[in-house]
Amino acid sequence: MLNYHPKIAFKAGGIPFVVDKINDPKNWPDLPSYYEYLSYNRIFLGNNYTIDKRLNYPELVNSFLLQQLERDKKTIAGGTVHNDFDRLLRIWPDAKFIHICRDGRDVARSTILMGWAGNMFTSVGFWIKKELLWQKFSPQLAPEQKLTVHYEALIRQSDEVLTQICTFIGVPFDKAIYDYAQHTTYSLPEPHLTEQWRRKLSNDEIQLAESRISTMLEERGYQLSGLPLLKITPWLRWRMAVSDRWARRLFRLRRYRFRLYLEYVLSRRLPFKGWRKSVLLKINAIEQKHCK
Repeated sequence: MLNYHPKIAFKAGGIPFVVDKINDPKNWPDLPSYYEYLSYNRIFLGNNYTIDKRLNYPELVNSFLLQQLERDKKTIAGGTVHNDFDRLLRIWPDAKFIHICRDGRDVARSTILMGWAGNMFTSVGFWIKKELLWQKFSPQLAPEQKLTVHYEALIRQSDEVLTQICTFIGVPFDKAIYDYAQHTTYSLPEPHLTEQWRRKLSNDEIQLAESRISTMLEERGYQLSGLPLLKITPWLRWRMAVSDRWARRLFRLRRYRFRLYLEYVLSRRLPFKGWRKSVLLKINAIEQKHCK
């Protein structure tokens, strides 16, 4: 939506490569190692950015967004970052953050469909981690730097919420935001796509999720199903961990096929960087097809 605003270049596919390698709170990533990482990072490669090796790390990652602005002939740049978004503040201390809060049960279901988790018990961990990071990080931001929007409200009252978002960013609302539906595979906001967990999850799956996030859901304004909460025992944790591990492996095996999956597993364990990179590039091509 934001990327179709006349003034905003927004990478909905994300800019995780900006923060992925910032592991030291005092130092920036080693640039030669970072260049190597970018050479096989699927999301970065999909953007066709130029790497200027004369720049230091903050200047380099900022140059990627500047390139996007120049291409799109727009004035404001942004992008989605799911993990470690608190690190963005080191690069852009005046950045504005829009926190999209969505029902953790729907997020967990989506995470499983992406192959990132194997069951509802483990998949809610992604939502927990990100919500707790925002809870810890947001107090560091000035009031004018942060905005929380509920996904469900965005879908049900799109004009109202998008106007709020545009005002927060500092641009007028523009109906061109909805033009994305004419040029992408995404449809216009449909209210029936909210609360999908009620229709598409079994009672057991709902209980597995709510047993971990019931309090966090209620704190964020989401109603519980009313099903009894499960007692989280060591046995339950062990079963869910084993189930998760095998489900993720089977997902990759189906998607990559046996030979490539075997290469993927072995290349992660053997010290052959060139081979590992070639395997990752093959996987990138497969993942890119599923993103269209």
